[in-house]
Amino acid sequence: MRLGRAYGAGPLHLLSHVAALALAAYAFTRIFAGGQPWNVVLWFVGAVVLHDLVAFPLYTGLNRLALGRRMRSVNHVRVPALLSGLSFIVFFPLILGLGDGRYEASTTLSQDVYLGRWLLLCGAMFAVSGLLYAVRARRLRPS
Repeated sequence: MRLGRAYGAGPLHLLSHVAALALAAYAFTRIFAGGQPWNVVLWFVGAVVLHDLVAFPLYTGLNRLALGRRMRSVNHVRVPALLSGLSFIVFFPLILGLGDGRYEASTTLSQDVYLGRWLLLCGAMFAVSGLLYAVRARRLRPS
């Protein structure tokens, strides 16, 4: 228990943080062993600038607009929109067909299906969210 008082948390917490730091150190060494660390630095700087100057004001303004109307359903739109945006950010070169042939050469799969599948995924997420909202609204409605 002396560790708990000195450290402020239990030994499992300390062990998990040491493991996370070791994993981050390994990833850091792999990035710089690849020969092009400036691409990673440029990507991080671009992500920070894009988030802080574009995305943050955009989603903060949309959130204030939605909450200004006292909408109870804001999370039923927010969650699928966030997941749709995140999946777009991850797969946008394939969704927009911007690949230069390396994807097809390394996987022997076509990238032509990504747009349709992404749209289907987004539609399914919004449909499930809308269905959940309808079920919750029906339960909350007085009989």
